[in-house]
Amino acid sequence: MQGQVIRFPETAFAPRHQTLRAAAMNELQPLLPVVAIFSLAAATLISEDLTCVAAGVLVADGRVTFAVAVGACLLGIVAGDLVLMLAGRALGRTGFATPFARRLVSPETIARSSRWMQERGAIAVSLSRFVPGTRLATYLAAGALGVGFWKFALYVSLSAVVWVPALVGLSAVAGAEAVEAGLLTASGWAVRGMVVCVSLVLALKATTWTARWKNRRRLYGLWQRWTRWEFWPLWVFYPPLLVYVVILMIRHKSLTVFTAANPDIPGGGFIGESKFEILRRLSRTPNRVARAALLPEDAPPHRRAAIARAFMEHAGLSLPIVVKPDQGQRGAGVAIVRSDADLDVTIASLRGDVIVQEYIPGHELGVFYCRHPHESRGRIFSITEKRFPAVQGDGRSTLEELILADERAVCLPHVHARVHAAELHRVPVFGESVPLVEIGSHCRGAVFFDATHLVNPAIEAAFDAVAQGFGGFYFGRFDVRTPSLADFRERAVFTILELNGVTSESTNIYDPGNSLVRAYRVLAAQWRLAFAIGAENRRRGVMPASLRDLLRLGRRYRRQAHAQPASAASSSRAGA
Repeated sequence: MQGQVIRFPETAFAPRHQTLRAAAMNELQPLLPVVAIFSLAAATLISEDLTCVAAGVLVADGRVTFAVAVGACLLGIVAGDLVLMLAGRALGRTGFATPFARRLVSPETIARSSRWMQERGAIAVSLSRFVPGTRLATYLAAGALGVGFWKFALYVSLSAVVWVPALVGLSAVAGAEAVEAGLLTASGWAVRGMVVCVSLVLALKATTWTARWKNRRRLYGLWQRWTRWEFWPLWVFYPPLLVYVVILMIRHKSLTVFTAANPDIPGGGFIGESKFEILRRLSRTPNRVARAALLPEDAPPHRRAAIARAFMEHAGLSLPIVVKPDQGQRGAGVAIVRSDADLDVTIASLRGDVIVQEYIPGHELGVFYCRHPHESRGRIFSITEKRFPAVQGDGRSTLEELILADERAVCLPHVHARVHAAELHRVPVFGESVPLVEIGSHCRGAVFFDATHLVNPAIEAAFDAVAQGFGGFYFGRFDVRTPSLADFRERAVFTILELNGVTSESTNIYDPGNSLVRAYRVLAAQWRLAFAIGAENRRRGVMPASLRDLLRLGRRYRRQAHAQPASAASSSRAGA
């Protein structure tokens, strides 16, 4: 025995817990493919393509076989597609029956779309597998418009059988090369291989997405919105101005002195003022104000509709008529109603107090007025001409294509698409003019031009008479309409639609020819006036609104704003 080397198995000295773990892994080994199948199938519900990429890398790393990876991805993808289709079918049955949907989409349009989907839906469903960003909408539409379940299942399965093995195989090849190069370890997660595959997939999808003309135009419109300051969102445009307002607050030793600029408007017109109450007080000036009636919040929709029709009959008005929230800003919730059915639907969709107002045709202007309390006469700070853009039909392009082709409309395609949702796929005849905007709001597509050159003594005297007839108003913007610019300039003919208080903007800044620097200069001059007028009124005994008052008005306004339909909202900045 001397000198003889005795070798024992390594497992004889292995810790007991390692031995047990190895035994457990051996027992669980047959279940690993099952776990992989369900894990990958569930992951496709989050991201189909990224799951296929991950499955390919797992194949390259030897974790699962190619057949298991492809089968699991196919199972999850097809099941998810069928769920989307069934969800669309359930939503379609109830959604198309709502009054709001009937207002946007006529039964004829639904029937025509259903016929198209029945005839060509299989092609659309199959192609959507390879066109990024189209699957969700296509599958929901297929269900809502009545595509047969088994036909849909067949085509999504065939397209998935083509796409999934190709994507998993590509990822497996890329992942295998990375393993051989030593970039991945057999035991670690294939991060670098994942990055390579994801980059390839994203590059392919980006190339496919930008190959479509509509997507290129939307991308161009996005570029225009960020390179043209008039379309910047609030949080980008206003910070420099807010810094200047803080300086004015320090200079005047008050956070809210500007609210004293209009003593007879709650909060000076900072937020939450009643438009109807302002119109009622303006009505002391005869033949200058569009007639209006208030539909109270506590009345049921049918009662409010009855009040609206009674007002129209008493005033001798006919459709169209304007319906808008009593508290609103930037055109939110404003609608021009042209039929009895639309009147009922519009009134029912608005919450809070609602105004029904006489529709005044013609040119729309924003006239900014100011007067120091010690002055006997006021002056016009600026005038803005509001133009309503339109597109011309060519007999070939749909309305959506005409909007995207227009150099101005392409900046706000989402706004125009929401307003004209029922007509986007209509082809206007050659030479037909399709108005895109009817509301004088920049954030809803109206184009603003500086028209301060229209000011003359007769116009200033006319607005001064209206303002002084109101009492307690010194600073704000009149929104008016006039039959023509000549009538306005030569005879001071106008009808007031609204009067906005201390936070109204001098909207001539949105003239496309204005620079950002000029816009800030105009707004800075406007706010200096607001603080100066408020400070003078304070010296005369007017108490500015407190922060608590402004918060209360703000909460009330937000409650009404949140209650308005989503179609009334807008993501774009800009005044009036």
